Amino acid sequence: MKNFLERYFQLGSNGTTIKREFIAGIITFLTMSYILVVNPNILADAGMDREALFTTTALATIVATLLMGFYAKLPIAQAPGMGLNSFFAYSVVLTLGYTWQFALTAVFIEGIIFLLLTFFNVRELIVRSIPKVLKEAIPAGIGLFITLIGLKSAGVVVSDPNTLVRLGDFGQHTVWMTLIGLVVTGILLIRNVNGAILFGILSATIFGLILGDVALPTSIVALPPSIEPIFGEAIKPMFTVEGWNQILSIDMIVVVFTFLFVNLFDTVGTLIGVISKTNLADKDGNFPQMKKALFTDAMGTTVGSILGTSSVTSYVESASGVASGGRTGLTAVSVALMFGLALFLGPVFLIIPAAATAPALIVVGLFMISSVTRINFDKLSDGLPAFLTIVFMPFTYSIAEGIVFGILSYTVLKIGAKEHKDITPTVYVLSILFLLKIVLDVVVK
Repeated sequence: MKNFLERYFQLGSNGTTIKREFIAGIITFLTMSYILVVNPNILADAGMDREALFTTTALATIVATLLMGFYAKLPIAQAPGMGLNSFFAYSVVLTLGYTWQFALTAVFIEGIIFLLLTFFNVRELIVRSIPKVLKEAIPAGIGLFITLIGLKSAGVVVSDPNTLVRLGDFGQHTVWMTLIGLVVTGILLIRNVNGAILFGILSATIFGLILGDVALPTSIVALPPSIEPIFGEAIKPMFTVEGWNQILSIDMIVVVFTFLFVNLFDTVGTLIGVISKTNLADKDGNFPQMKKALFTDAMGTTVGSILGTSSVTSYVESASGVASGGRTGLTAVSVALMFGLALFLGPVFLIIPAAATAPALIVVGLFMISSVTRINFDKLSDGLPAFLTIVFMPFTYSIAEGIVFGILSYTVLKIGAKEHKDITPTVYVLSILFLLKIVLDVVVK
């Protein structure tokens, strides 16, 4: 086995060892294992079974990460993406009023489209055609949106009929659980402790135990909960006439496009960012396994939707494993093995309340909003569309609306400023489609 691993992953030529790869995998697992708690909590708000979601989250992560390790041979882990799960639950289901089954079907279609786009080398072409300023604005807007969700779930921010929102009641235990978890996470991150987010979640949960708001599990190890309540719901519409009417609707097209758009930049940006920390990429950030990596991402999303979860994407937390010496797909394989073990620790993960996972959402929001520093707000034809993209996401409680009004404002302002050369054909097409959607919404209402 040792000789096989060394030959298959070319450990010698990559300057690494089996021990170093496995340690890197464990570190990556610690930095991203919070998804086992956060993803079920978010998607459960959409009406899905929380226990089944725990198992599905782990299984989707294992399948996608193993594929990345063995096929693309890259030290990158994959799991249901933050931001994408929020759009799934809070925009598509809770705001737009669609069922979670509808949203899963949209994710499945997105995965199939990604497979086709990857096969024909279209994904990178699309990425290049979208204005750079909007690429930077989208993650920043999602960061604010995720932060708002975290603050709201903890009761730190609550609704108010007069001021829209206000500070929550500090007499509530959930507020203090979140604040303690946030402080612990922040201190550990500052000290570069691997697994800081997970430890912050655990500290908040322990505080909840002390307050009596969280009950100890009856066991620590158990068989994974069944995924039967959510398994296969994504493809059921394919077998009915009514289902196909839903699939071909303009609403489905818009939802699928938003999933595609967000996942597209999230994945490519993460891949380039993480691989740039190795010796595998050239000066332009390209690397030989790019197409294979994009293929595994598309497969992960497709399989994940069938299992019953939102879009799967590459995780930027993989950079922690790379920084620890991970250089090959063996790192990803070891991450998958750790998630395999975590599958049997469901009783521990499932007692963690939403208030304890709120710090993770807030910190992830911080990581994502950092892209705002690369936007030139002094140039208003760039700065205003970027600003609208960012603020529309939290203020309309919709990632989709941020993208829609960001692209529309970019097109209109560039035309008005006579900067037509900055507008690509793709952006013109998207603007027309978005205007059509707005008109149709008005007519229907």
